Amino acid sequence: MMLFLAGVIGGKTRRSAMETVKMSFGEKGGIFFSFLNVLQLVGWTAIMIYDGALAANGVLHTGRWVWCLVIGVLIILWIVIGITNLGKINTVAMAALFILTLVLSFIIFGHGSLKPVANDGLTFGAAVELAVAMPLSWLPLISDYTREAKEPTKATWASVIVYGLVSCWMYVIGMGAAIITGEYDIAQIVFSTVTTTFLDAWSAGISSESLSKNINGKWIAVAATVIGMIGAIVYPMDDITDFLYLIGSVFAPMIAVQIADFFILHQDFSRKSVCIQNMLVWVVGFIAYRWLMGVDTILGNTLPDMVITIILSVIVSLLFGKKND
Repeated sequence: MMLFLAGVIGGKTRRSAMETVKMSFGEKGGIFFSFLNVLQLVGWTAIMIYDGALAANGVLHTGRWVWCLVIGVLIILWIVIGITNLGKINTVAMAALFILTLVLSFIIFGHGSLKPVANDGLTFGAAVELAVAMPLSWLPLISDYTREAKEPTKATWASVIVYGLVSCWMYVIGMGAAIITGEYDIAQIVFSTVTTTFLDAWSAGISSESLSKNINGKWIAVAATVIGMIGAIVYPMDDITDFLYLIGSVFAPMIAVQIADFFILHQDFSRKSVCIQNMLVWVVGFIAYRWLMGVDTILGNTLPDMVITIILSVIVSLLFGKKND
């Protein structure tokens, strides 16, 4: 639902994700979140390249760094050629990924037997939060793509439904691999890495254009890929828990403020330099999320934090009035 609402905002306004952020936080406030978004997208680029290289190296054993370079070059090639010029290649890659997913599902659930799984002490609420943090990272970039659709609302619904169903399927496969086969490495990730990481790098470029009109998003996307590739080679990225929590604490209250402004309060602060009241609400939401990390609930942290932030945003608006300067 959060992805749908974020997509609708971008689709209806025909603005990029970070341009819609300026509607709630002002011009310079939007630049602040654009910078944070570029950082998280560079981080995701590195993580996806790292995971793809691990998967590929597990099959061919040519060295992880080699596959980091190969995947990075493929992503850069896609960026340089353009998102619309590799449609057939993307279709083939997606078809191959779908077939491999079917095969993997059959292998795991058709021939596997239950294996003992170590208990790492992760609570249900913590597991929910980590699962939420993954799609949450798409919130600051989903409207980069829905804004181009002829029918934004329908395109957003289709994206959210397909993304939701496929994500659930992937979680079931991952759980099945751990519980039924005792295996954790899934080689198919290398196929999804090139396509998914392209979106991360490309959106890093789009977000960077909100920082300055003189920035060329395509070359920033290339730079993000190069930085991610180097990071994947140099740093181990097996545990990204803290990274996911950081994404949640930054972007959950941010989108909550946007939802309150766009759907409830109907406010637009894009002509202001900085919307102080919304920035303060976001800070409180950020602090609330970090505090909720120490509270174990079956809902995780994101949903309670967003509810708190939306309510606070409405209260602050009622107290200080709606000023669309």
